[in-house]
Amino acid sequence: MKLYSTNNKDLRVSFKDAVFNSLPADKGLYMPEHIPALPAEFIANLADYSLQEVAFTVANTLIGDDIPSADLHAIIDDAINFDAPVVPLGDAIAVLELFHGPSLAFKDFGARFMSRVMAYFSAKEDKPLDVLVATSGDTGGAVALGFLGVEGTRVTILYPKGKVSPIQELQLTTNGQNIRALQVDGTFDDCQALVKEAFNDGELNQLLRLTSANSINIARLIPQTFYYFHAYAQLLRRGIKEVVFSVPSGNFGNIGAGLLAYKMGLPVKQFIAATNVNDTVPRFLKNGKYEPKPSVQTYSNAMDVGNPSNWVRIMDLFDQDVSSLKAVVSSYTYTDEDTLKGIGELYKKYRYIACPHTAIAYLAAKAYKETHVGNFEAVFLSTAHACKFPDIFPQELASKIEIPEQVKELEGRESKVGSLKASFEDFKNYLKENN
Repeated sequence: MKLYSTNNKDLRVSFKDAVFNSLPADKGLYMPEHIPALPAEFIANLADYSLQEVAFTVANTLIGDDIPSADLHAIIDDAINFDAPVVPLGDAIAVLELFHGPSLAFKDFGARFMSRVMAYFSAKEDKPLDVLVATSGDTGGAVALGFLGVEGTRVTILYPKGKVSPIQELQLTTNGQNIRALQVDGTFDDCQALVKEAFNDGELNQLLRLTSANSINIARLIPQTFYYFHAYAQLLRRGIKEVVFSVPSGNFGNIGAGLLAYKMGLPVKQFIAATNVNDTVPRFLKNGKYEPKPSVQTYSNAMDVGNPSNWVRIMDLFDQDVSSLKAVVSSYTYTDEDTLKGIGELYKKYRYIACPHTAIAYLAAKAYKETHVGNFEAVFLSTAHACKFPDIFPQELASKIEIPEQVKELEGRESKVGSLKASFEDFKNYLKENN
């Protein structure tokens, strides 16, 4: 598998190099030089395959000889050891639950796969691998648990102070071992900027083996395709062949993975980018002007991204052709007030309790169905367990949320966290002094 930078298609690097270097020096993002189509027979018979079998076929098709088949099988069986069920709700609407992994968020797919790929490639290295990650909520927890105790790695997580939920913060700050957490006096965009600047700093790159665990890393993107194929397999078992996916979208890695799956042959009718008031992409799809703006804090904090990094990948997938993109991608935007109404409606109509990100995806799926005819299933993605957002729910609903055992265990642990201003010099000094 060879990859190029979205800023320089003449550049070619190996999969291993792209995994460890994360961000090309020209500040683009890595993309496969060729997106292979999966065999039509495989797509038609997806219903016959397990999640792990689907994951292996998709990953092997993309990665090729960079990881031998037996080793790739072992990585997938270890990393993807939980399910992603499609739960029908009624009215040709269903929810794809992606919160059954250890951190209770969809990002377990990417983080666990990536950590094991990095460990596989690092097995013979003497110098530890420093993994830098910015998070607006769930990424950090998934990365922390994905890398916890992985030999030869050290993880530094940056998150915006006061802008993650209490459970999310516990998942970031109570791990110890090879996991370090830093709260930044700023926004997620500030955290992301610090990570990106670190990768472009010559002195740090001489001192440390730096890599990223954000969705800018290609090893995060690939495993997120798995659950789209698996969801379609489950629909086929119910006799459904036409699907619309509604995806809660912040940094646009999740929907980017779905579009990669689409380019590999997954027959999806439409993708819906469901956003909160951080609406850079919806505005672009409406008026053709890509105008990032500072992120605004909302109830759906993992989507509080003003300048989504993965949008360049999506544009690259469509060769910068906005018309082709708009034929496949729709977008809807919702406020916090809308989000609360969506949470209430989901429970009232279906007795389903959803996190705020999921509620936004539901509202977008419903809006699409109300304006489009056809015999299709609208599947909205549930990206996190509702228990991670206790302050969002009215008491009536909060009392009905089942608290998983791993959350109860977190509450008894000691929290350890450092603090930083949104200053690259401060971050650089921290990394140098704590090497």
